[in-house]
Amino acid sequence: MRRAAGVLLGMGMMLALGAAHGAVVGKEVEYDANGIRLVGFLAWDEASSEARPGVLVVHEWWGLNDYARSRARQLAELGYTALAVDMYGGGKQAEHPDQAGAFAGHLAERPDEVRARFTAALELLRMQESMDPERIAAIGYCFGGGVVLDMARSGVDIDGVVSFHGSLASSLEARPGEVKAKVAVFHGADDPFVPQDDVDNFHAEMEAAGVDYEFVAYPGVIHGFTNPEADRFGKEFDLPLAYDAGADADSWRQMQEFFREIFHK
Repeated sequence: MRRAAGVLLGMGMMLALGAAHGAVVGKEVEYDANGIRLVGFLAWDEASSEARPGVLVVHEWWGLNDYARSRARQLAELGYTALAVDMYGGGKQAEHPDQAGAFAGHLAERPDEVRARFTAALELLRMQESMDPERIAAIGYCFGGGVVLDMARSGVDIDGVVSFHGSLASSLEARPGEVKAKVAVFHGADDPFVPQDDVDNFHAEMEAAGVDYEFVAYPGVIHGFTNPEADRFGKEFDLPLAYDAGADADSWRQMQEFFREIFHK
């Protein structure tokens, strides 16, 4: 009886969300890269028959959690088909920063695997009937911000990438003529995880490679500023994380302007 009640409550919550979000629906989707099972989350507006741009969402170092799914839903509400990708495999999530660091560090040492998993998600997104396969962007948070920037550096053929409080340093380097995506970076100017040298080197790298990019730094803002759970994580694990409603809202607004530009909407 307890389980049945929980199921009914869950169904009620899903119906309420459906009413609040109109025709936006979401579902888990399985795919693979190099034999690794990946479990993503796809969101779209099923009431629209128009082919629309697609957006990949790359999660924070915690893994593909409810926060990444919520961003995919928000993008679907804006008229995009969004796929929150699974970079760790099996949909696994970290419960502690040490575990998150191990997951992210494992991939940091394997850039070819990162690209393979990103590309597998990209191909899955392109196959969706609800989207225009010629108009695709990617956004990422924290670890995911670094991933989408590296995908741009490596020449992945998409329209644009957006990094929110992402890492800027990389073992890859943008080279003239090789970066196809336009780049937008939203950064907390006081983020202790991203030293000023990384910021300066990133600007120098982008300019030397002739990348079409924009960089917005928010004074007084630190890491995790888009995630309302950042304050809790910061206190629980004694990490310099904090949500900033103003920076969150402004970066999301500017992301939408960036998309209108690259997708010519």
